[in-house]
Amino acid sequence: MRRCGGVVLLVLCIFSSGAFTSATAPAPAIELAGKVTARGRVAIADALVSLITPPQSVIATTRTNADGSFTFPSVRPGSYIIRVQATSLSERRVAVQVSASRSNLITVDLDFAATPEELTVTAERGVVEETHTATQQVNVINGAELAIRVKAVTAQAAQEEEGVTLQRTSPTISGVFVRGLTGNRVNVYVDGVRYSTSAQRGGINTFFNLNQASGLDAIEIIRGASSAQYGSDAIGGTVQLIGVAPLVSDERLFSGKYSAIGTTADASYGSNLQLLYSSKNFGSVLNLDGFRANRLRTGGGVDSHSAFARFFGLPSDLFIGSRLPDTASTQYGGSFKAMWTPAVHTHITASYSRAQQDGGRRYDQTLGGDGNLIADLRNLMSDLFYVRMDKYKLGPVDRASLTYSYNAQREERVNQGGNGNPVAAITHEPERTHVHGVQGLLDKMMFKNDVVLGAEYYQEAIRASSYALDTVSGIATVRRGRVPDRAAYRSGGIYLQDVYSPFRKITLAGAARYSVASYRSRQSDSPLVGGKPLWPDDSLRVGAWTYRVGAVFSPIEPLAFFANASRGFRAPHITDLGTLGLTGSGFEVAAPEIAGLGAMVGDSALRTATSSGLPVAQLKPETSQNYEVGVRAKTKLFSVNVSGFINDINDSITKQALILPASSVGLTLGGVPITSQDPTGTVFVAASSTPVLVRANWDDARIWGLEHRGELRLRSNWQLGTVLTYIHAADKRTGQAPNFEGGTPAPDGYLKLRYTHKRGHWWIEPYVHAALRQERLSTLDIEDRRTGATRSRSSIQNFFRRGATVRGFVSPGTDGVLGNADDQLIATGETLAQIQTRVLGTAAQAPLYDHLPGYMTINLRGGYHIGERQSLVAEFENIGDRIYRGISWGVDAPGRSATVRYTYTF
Repeated sequence: MRRCGGVVLLVLCIFSSGAFTSATAPAPAIELAGKVTARGRVAIADALVSLITPPQSVIATTRTNADGSFTFPSVRPGSYIIRVQATSLSERRVAVQVSASRSNLITVDLDFAATPEELTVTAERGVVEETHTATQQVNVINGAELAIRVKAVTAQAAQEEEGVTLQRTSPTISGVFVRGLTGNRVNVYVDGVRYSTSAQRGGINTFFNLNQASGLDAIEIIRGASSAQYGSDAIGGTVQLIGVAPLVSDERLFSGKYSAIGTTADASYGSNLQLLYSSKNFGSVLNLDGFRANRLRTGGGVDSHSAFARFFGLPSDLFIGSRLPDTASTQYGGSFKAMWTPAVHTHITASYSRAQQDGGRRYDQTLGGDGNLIADLRNLMSDLFYVRMDKYKLGPVDRASLTYSYNAQREERVNQGGNGNPVAAITHEPERTHVHGVQGLLDKMMFKNDVVLGAEYYQEAIRASSYALDTVSGIATVRRGRVPDRAAYRSGGIYLQDVYSPFRKITLAGAARYSVASYRSRQSDSPLVGGKPLWPDDSLRVGAWTYRVGAVFSPIEPLAFFANASRGFRAPHITDLGTLGLTGSGFEVAAPEIAGLGAMVGDSALRTATSSGLPVAQLKPETSQNYEVGVRAKTKLFSVNVSGFINDINDSITKQALILPASSVGLTLGGVPITSQDPTGTVFVAASSTPVLVRANWDDARIWGLEHRGELRLRSNWQLGTVLTYIHAADKRTGQAPNFEGGTPAPDGYLKLRYTHKRGHWWIEPYVHAALRQERLSTLDIEDRRTGATRSRSSIQNFFRRGATVRGFVSPGTDGVLGNADDQLIATGETLAQIQTRVLGTAAQAPLYDHLPGYMTINLRGGYHIGERQSLVAEFENIGDRIYRGISWGVDAPGRSATVRYTYTF
């Protein structure tokens, strides 16, 4: 960690001292000029043209003359975006490389129909590229697409993208699969600042949706290992959230946007207000957002994984109607971003965002799967602040950038387990993670190279006090939280990146990085319970080199062939090293908690697991080796992108059943008693009906896949679109699906046909979304309540005697006394023994599902412009009212639903 801190300090010193200033005379500023037209024929006057840097700072704006021309008279060499906005025409962005050795005259052509986003600012740090010529595969989802796709949660933006899939643990918390991986194997950045923390869970990013889509200009998703640029956790890829940028202008501008949305499936409604101000040296953006979701109606009004389906084999609407309880929530927040140019070529950007979610619940742990009485997500909050200085005239360096950030993420999980046991203790697990970060970057263009040297360092601390409330006595007692209180985590790295374009038809890119991470928890920070601390001393320090090399070759104008190889790295997190308690997959325990107990790693995550012979031990990092090749073709009539990849993950950290020596019942795991043990050695606690799990570097795995996106302009106003994704994951030793939390998404695809009015006044688009049956479920998936939903005779009994009885679904039978053999399920008149026989036959346990069913939905959407300032977008989804869900979803997808969004700009 000292090595990393020293590197950062060196970068800061170079930046602040201006050490290069006297060494080399700065390159002269260059004039950048261009022309704006519509459909290649008509010059567009009075269009607003903005010059934007890779960090998304709008450093200059101007308007086109009567002949459509514009000029930026003094631009430093470097990589930029030109954004053009004109009344009644769709916004357009183009990449420009300003250099004394190349032409700096450009033409931007606008159209009435929206042009798919073709630029990426994150594939190579500090460089703007066209996606057609980028060496990496990048999904770019612009603001217009976000406004169409996002109805309830920001993660819905991942829909309709190749290589990317939505993950939805509950109605409120979601994530994004990138090439079959999610959670802590895909890191998240906001405006170039790391948003992921070491407290992030393995199959979900709890705080992802607190980044409100209304405040985003775009989302970019880098597919494939990107640790060489973005450090640990980028095994599958990186998600980049890019906020709306303030602008500076020679004229004072005040503008804004108001939008409102309503959706029938969850009876939700919300609104957003965005205000922008700009002047010669200052610009700002204020974004305010509020959203209320009510109870969700899924396809057919039935929940396929409800506790009633899982434990009783009966449809959920027989008990709770067509709208699901525990699926409502409220979210609100805002952000403010400002940019100041105190001197020529110096830009200071400051941003603060705050969001909060109230009333959220883990529906999959209540009537959505486990039948528990309480599974609350309270005080879910996110605060992110950063300040960045960009200097465009620092001696021979074309751009130097320095960023400080502060990231705070808070939550409190309140649970009562036991399949609805009313006398079980209610546990409170408040957590707050604080992260201070610093980043430095130097960028230099020379000899057809764009070279970036950078470093970053993040210092994390977590507060995780916890207590349990005895529901009988009303006494609260201190307990061990999910992770040790006051645990600390440090991470950082130094990297070097180069993009080289020796000829117009070839682009080469490479990056190398050394990353380090360290973890520490102290026994002295633990309260004493019964005279003993709740956790031991624990620590870990790891480091790794990563790299990436890529090339694009365009032999003829429409075609571009690309290849890429990269090494990924994921350091074990606080969540990996210190988790104890109920998670999405079940009850987990960390290695230090079971030291000295003779603990072994199970050969699966099933209750039938046996000892693998591998002792439970401290974790080491995961690494990956990623290869991809593909071809792109692009003309005015069509574009197509086809690629294939292989990602080998070594020392993969997976969740396996914990195996303990016989007669372990009564022992405690972090203060939680073991209530039962199977003959194979698997153990159970009251909080979960699945075996206790432990994380281990279990095995090596291979993920490979095929991805496709195509756009075909059938006529001037008709456009056909296709998206296909196929992912296959296998444990290299067994050939079976690996125990990656979240599982592997099923192959799926989209077929879209859009018609746009010749003047752009309205458009309409029917589309079909289909997914194949997913039979490759891992042993972790089979046990997971969200996917396989295994049930046993004891768990059926627990829900019958507890959750169902407490909620009034069970009558006392002929003797008038609850809690004995003649109790009856009111809906069917069955006794417990009859239900157990009907659901399981003679088996002791079995999953509700051993596969994810395939599905196809038919959908229709369209938009209409009401004059120049107002617009409506409407969508009719899942017209056939199909029941379906993705892998590791804790709730089924919405049923038949209509959404309307109104927008007014001023």
